[in-house]
Amino acid sequence: MPIYIPSEGKNSQVPTHLTRISIPHVSISTDSTNKIIKGKVLFKGPLSKTAPGSFVLKTVIQEDAVSENSSINTFLYGVLAKDFSHSVSLEDVVVVSGFTVGKSPTAKSDKRHPFNLLLTSDQACIYVAHQQPPPDPGPSSASNRSSSLTAKPPKHTYVKLSDLKAEELVNVYGVVVFFKQPFKSYGTDYCSSLKITDESNQKIVCTIFCREMDDHPKIFQNGDIIRLHRVKAKWFNGSMTLSSNVGFSVVTFDGAVGGAVEPRSSRKFFSFDEHDRRRVEELRSWAVSQDVCSTVSAAVPLSGVQPKVYFDLTCQLLAKAPIDTTCMLLRVWDGTKCPYTQSDVTIDPDTIEGPASFSGTKKSFIANILVFDNHVVCAKQLKIGAFLRIYNLRAVCESVKEPGLLRMDTDHLVFQLNGGTSFGKGIRVLPESSPDVQKLKRSFESFSEDEPSDSEMLEIWSTPPEFLNDGAVETRTERSCSHQIQPMTLSQLKQSQPEGEYHVRAQLRSYQPHRLHQSLKLFCSNCSSMQEIPNEEVLSGIFSAAFQDSTPCRHPPWILSGHVSLPEDVAQSPKKSMDVLASSRLLKKENPKEFIFLQGFSLEETCMLAAHYENIVPLTSSGGDLDLLDLSAPFLFRGKKRYYGCKRCSEASLRNMKAVGAVVDEKFLAEDLGIQLLQYVLLMRLKLQDSTDTLDVFLWKDAEKFFGVSAEDVSATEEAQERVQKVMDLLCPPEDSQDQRPWLDLCLMAYAVEDEPGQSQTCYQIINTTIITPSTTQSGPD
Repeated sequence: MPIYIPSEGKNSQVPTHLTRISIPHVSISTDSTNKIIKGKVLFKGPLSKTAPGSFVLKTVIQEDAVSENSSINTFLYGVLAKDFSHSVSLEDVVVVSGFTVGKSPTAKSDKRHPFNLLLTSDQACIYVAHQQPPPDPGPSSASNRSSSLTAKPPKHTYVKLSDLKAEELVNVYGVVVFFKQPFKSYGTDYCSSLKITDESNQKIVCTIFCREMDDHPKIFQNGDIIRLHRVKAKWFNGSMTLSSNVGFSVVTFDGAVGGAVEPRSSRKFFSFDEHDRRRVEELRSWAVSQDVCSTVSAAVPLSGVQPKVYFDLTCQLLAKAPIDTTCMLLRVWDGTKCPYTQSDVTIDPDTIEGPASFSGTKKSFIANILVFDNHVVCAKQLKIGAFLRIYNLRAVCESVKEPGLLRMDTDHLVFQLNGGTSFGKGIRVLPESSPDVQKLKRSFESFSEDEPSDSEMLEIWSTPPEFLNDGAVETRTERSCSHQIQPMTLSQLKQSQPEGEYHVRAQLRSYQPHRLHQSLKLFCSNCSSMQEIPNEEVLSGIFSAAFQDSTPCRHPPWILSGHVSLPEDVAQSPKKSMDVLASSRLLKKENPKEFIFLQGFSLEETCMLAAHYENIVPLTSSGGDLDLLDLSAPFLFRGKKRYYGCKRCSEASLRNMKAVGAVVDEKFLAEDLGIQLLQYVLLMRLKLQDSTDTLDVFLWKDAEKFFGVSAEDVSATEEAQERVQKVMDLLCPPEDSQDQRPWLDLCLMAYAVEDEPGQSQTCYQIINTTIITPSTTQSGPD
């Protein structure tokens, strides 16, 4: 047996030939032969099943609470994990041997030891040096403790779900496999329904009616344990059911194995003793061993969301605002980032409860959720900062059309909690003691310290620099148009009908997209279409598919073929990775500006090479011939810059290529390959405001002149990204009042756009205008 439990009044006998080492001294080079580590069990996670008969469990062992790095994450596998889950408790002092050491990827966030201990059943042993007595059983602890010592029989009798008989009042325990949040019935009560099971494998539907919402079961997820007193068994539609009755009461518990057995109830007084505690533990262990809830759990973080899918989300509420009487906006986060572009929701700042805007990278982690119909009542009662679980949330693909821009039609993601209660739709506030809340808090603590990697920089941009607010910031605009026109108010402009150019003086009230990286688009001058820039995950998938689908073929001498597997320690260091690639016989180019054609390389490897070689063209093979990758991916890597082609207008082919080995620009190469080159552009919608009215305008064709940077540079350099961020923070400070925003002299172009046959609307676009900030004033205009 890999775990040795002490006899009563004694300690486990640790073999004398083993030598103890201190937890702070553990490192990757530690020789664990005949070594032991001793510490107190500070945390014990649930037993997780990774495959039939395979288990894993995480625990934290702490040597003392004073020394740095004295607590260490420890992972147990196989039978050892299962035995540890059943026989070791929090506060037990344990001695472990036969361990191995690995690097901890969470050391920065959890503030624990930089390395982990790994224990497997065939090598490790655990000696329990001192075992804590059973914890107090909860309410009325003194009387319950004495009753447990005298082995007092249980106060209530419980019936197995397979032994229910119609028309009987019974007490039952069960594991929740489905539930609906309480909803208003046709009468005066709230109604909730759930389905439970137990070791008899019977699944029973329970219907509960209570006058008060708080009297309903506090169920947070499938797998929770529930105790029902005085429920009535009935036959309904050929099945046995349970329903609430006079004197009904309910208590629920978290279903995680190894977690604290804390009753959840709205009642101040209820019975709970050691028999109840044991019953909860029995059902927890049985549910895990039988995978009772493995197929019904729908909890997904924002980082794992997929379009058109329903899911449950655990999150924190940051702000909320009413859209209308049937819809409410919730702004939430869970410490992870949705990989898809989200639709922006514009609301009046005066209606927002909570922060109106968020600065830095945090705003790219925030999700907008639209709550509809019957859920609006619950949403209005939510407090800012509350931890929520939102059930049966849907990720909807929304086609966004921008008036005035030809073929600008892109798919954005919007999260919706639609009306009704089908499939458990609803919102539940989680208590502070919930394990999921504690997990969220830990992720939030580490959030401010996390730095975006180079590959993520394009998606979330760099964190905007801080600006001193000791004095007024002199920011103004300069018009470069040649005509002399008297400025007019926004109200006068909206009332005028002719197309043409106008001058206005206004402040910037708001802008979209709020996540500035989403303003960067790809534009085709041939077909006037505009598209989003694919994220790293999509590109990585294209490269992986190209490598897997490649067929054997003869490579010309100018093709570098092969795939390099980088060891973990090498892959984490760009310098080491380049050394491996450079010495792998794949790179024989002496001129870094010469074109390199790669076949069979991953996106990561291609980016590493592009940092040192200025012209990288990725290829694949099909039917024995070489070809370019799908044009959703870049056809050329030049340092950090990437160049794309239009799939609609290109007829890409290597057959007529003439530029092998030559140093040419991207336009010549695209023409040589039959590719219609896409152009980087910046696209934003700004809301202007003066004393008379507001006006929505586009910033597009002259956006580079407006910001003083090129869109191509914005796609690749932090300096250009910071320039755009700085300008927007000066024009529309995240937390400043409207009075502190600068007044802008702008040149606008008005033009008509036909939405439908016979119907048109007037759109406005900023042209011939440049922002002048203190930095550009000192150095001169670009």
